[in-house]
Amino acid sequence: MRLVLIRHAHSTSNASGVLSGRLPNIHLSEKGVKQSQQLSDRLGSFPIAQLRISPMERCFETISPWLNDVGLKHSPNFQPIIDPLLNEVDYGNWSGKKLSILSRKKEWKTVQESPSRMYFPDGEGIAAMQSRAMSVVHELAALPDSKTAVIVSHGDVIKSILASALGMHLDEFQRIIIDPASVSIIEYSAIKPRVLLINDTRAVITELLQAPKRSKNLLGGGSGK
Repeated sequence: MRLVLIRHAHSTSNASGVLSGRLPNIHLSEKGVKQSQQLSDRLGSFPIAQLRISPMERCFETISPWLNDVGLKHSPNFQPIIDPLLNEVDYGNWSGKKLSILSRKKEWKTVQESPSRMYFPDGEGIAAMQSRAMSVVHELAALPDSKTAVIVSHGDVIKSILASALGMHLDEFQRIIIDPASVSIIEYSAIKPRVLLINDTRAVITELLQAPKRSKNLLGGGSGK
């Protein structure tokens, strides 16, 4: 199974430097709207088995141009799934605060250096977020090898999934950068997951998404096909 991970496009909270978390009514910024339109072109047409989306408005707004331009035209009865397990981290009482202020807190060091130990006040732990996100991934990984699934979610959620696929401890997930409107791709098999793409924000990846799954484990890298 091939898993496509999309972070929501640039939001109004990104523009203002605020940690919005699960606060309602956080929408795409003007920049984010343009990114979502570009994303539709970059993805193009490819067969999709499931589309799972975080409940936050900015995530649905990100994938809507693709759904309207491509997804629903090819499959009028296709139904995306709003999945609460892919929601943003519950940052508790950190939500709605400026990142410049939060970065002065003593807990900020924990977030950066040992995030598996971080529990946000009146919120959730980063490890708990990874656990719920991976439960979705494990469910999707049971799809047949030829299938492609898409997740539209948030930076930390996607970083935690990629860290797992790369065999990294959660405490290392801050090494991964996931930008707004970026695409990352993982292939799951009976052996080990393989990462095909991380944090791509520019390329047209239609050909990659249309290509058959790579069935061989090769020495010396990929075959280039």
